[in-house]
Amino acid sequence: MLRVLTSASVALGPRAAGWVRTMASHQLLVAPPEALLKPLSVPSRLLLGPGPSNLAPRVLAAGGLQMIGHMHKEMYQIMDEIKQGIQYVFQTRNPLTLAVSGSGHCVLETAVVNLLEPGDPFLVGVNGIWGQRAAEIGERVGARVHPMTKDPGGYYTLQEVEEALAQHKPVLLFLTHGESSSGVLQPLDGYGDLCRRKRGGGGQAKLLVQAVLDPVLPALNLRYNCLLLVDSVASLGGVPIHMDQQGIDVLYTGSQKVLNGPPGTSLISFNDKAKNKIYTRKTKPYSFYMDVKWLANFWGCDNKPRMYHHTTPVIGLYSLRESLALIVEKGLENSWRQHREATAYLQGRLQGLGLQLFVKDPALRLPTVTTVSVPAGYDWRDIVNYLMDHFSIEITGGLGPSLGKVLRIGLLGCNATRENADRVTEALQQALQHCPRNKL
Repeated sequence: MLRVLTSASVALGPRAAGWVRTMASHQLLVAPPEALLKPLSVPSRLLLGPGPSNLAPRVLAAGGLQMIGHMHKEMYQIMDEIKQGIQYVFQTRNPLTLAVSGSGHCVLETAVVNLLEPGDPFLVGVNGIWGQRAAEIGERVGARVHPMTKDPGGYYTLQEVEEALAQHKPVLLFLTHGESSSGVLQPLDGYGDLCRRKRGGGGQAKLLVQAVLDPVLPALNLRYNCLLLVDSVASLGGVPIHMDQQGIDVLYTGSQKVLNGPPGTSLISFNDKAKNKIYTRKTKPYSFYMDVKWLANFWGCDNKPRMYHHTTPVIGLYSLRESLALIVEKGLENSWRQHREATAYLQGRLQGLGLQLFVKDPALRLPTVTTVSVPAGYDWRDIVNYLMDHFSIEITGGLGPSLGKVLRIGLLGCNATRENADRVTEALQQALQHCPRNKL
């Protein structure tokens, strides 16, 4: 065995040095990285893309607090306060309300893998990347996925959803409230009621016709009995959502958009109907890490002694707690108004530059993320890079089905101001003047 004697081992003393020599059976192949011997350097940028957004000062300060144990009583108190904050921003009284240790993708997967079992029919509104991701996760858990596919910019009417419910008889319907890849705001009123409605939309004649088509079920019991799962990652806090009153069975969002928190924690709530679906499963969810039964216990949602499940991102939860505290202090109505007014001002200024808003119907425009059609002749990457290089402002191009079609500008949380709308508009004006343009 090769014995390596180093100055460090000599300094450690005879006994420790012997241990070092014994452990050092191989020479180091990788030298200490020079980059990590230098101070961390992070640029100062105005994040006006679809997220993440700049951290609010109070949230930033929370990230510098000292660590405590994830199972200390003080941490449980913070978790309880987070649950109350989620219930407020979701406008729900659901006991099964908690935060997931992961990004928006993680909480989407948490919802789908707990609500669906192999063979379950899953109806997915695919009008952007988030519907695509939901459908893929459904396929991976073995569900029978039925996509309702629309081009970017489209949304789903009650009639379209009812026709799909009648055809596929799903146990779960997925809709994206704020489709950040296209800037569309999906209406929510009536969709929860529809998922519980008797098939045929009322009227005995329609029910009897349906009974002939589906004789296994009595005519008076022809209900869709479908759960409604809503993605509000890009909309929560900037757009009115009333989970209980709108009949949403499962709602989730992320920390890094309107809440102005760091990515890495996500918020989710299940009503009793959704909870019953989870707790009466025939099979275990394929993910232990995202098993809602375990998470419910760890977050104190089941009135049982809390048991260890995983080590939560303690510092991230400090920040999430402060993010929720800020919106509680501001008030939901004021936050909704702030985003509506700031984004309306931004859209007016963009149109003043001659840019075309991608979503034509003002009622369907997302008040947090505005999409602009890429102006003819320009490469969207040139515009995005110009703003970053010359103004330290981030906007982004499209994502998924909207890639190459749009520019995306976000006014999220504390970034939703007229001042920021002016800054990004003036930067865009400069970009349009200086970026190369193909006139063919």
